[in-house]
Amino acid sequence: MDCPIRNVGAKVHAMTKPSILFVCLGNICRSPLAEAAFRKVATDCGIDHHADSAGTAAYHVGKPPDPRSIAEAARHGIDISRYSARQVEGADFMRFTHIFALDHANLANLRAMTPVGATAELALLLDVVPGREGSAIADPYYGGEEHFARTWEDVSLAARVLVEQFDR
Repeated sequence: MDCPIRNVGAKVHAMTKPSILFVCLGNICRSPLAEAAFRKVATDCGIDHHADSAGTAAYHVGKPPDPRSIAEAARHGIDISRYSARQVEGADFMRFTHIFALDHANLANLRAMTPVGATAELALLLDVVPGREGSAIADPYYGGEEHFARTWEDVSLAARVLVEQFDR
């Protein structure tokens, strides 16, 4: 697929490699979709990157994403069935350049667990989207397929904006 971002060109290859961790509560719904959306756009635009996802809680460690997340990603040609949930760990705050929480509670949890000497920038994912700053990505867990589709729309928009920002 072609890069959906205009003006991404040769200068992309000279930039610092972004390393991004997407974080929600259990790492089975929102954050795996955010990781998948970012990987897809960054790869399509030729941006060398590292992306992962994790949860602030250990509820689902070692488990695959929610079947509805897997289905939503598949609708966009992406297989996330082999992703495995994990919990955020202290080393993540040095390993990643950016850690994006999907909602306010998880951002607060991340701030509370940030170790001394952390180098990653912490923010809400939608803070990167003009007009959506301070907004959370709603948790689709208790909803239907339409909630997962809405989550995909939000994380895909943020992924495109991130790629544009890393092109600067």
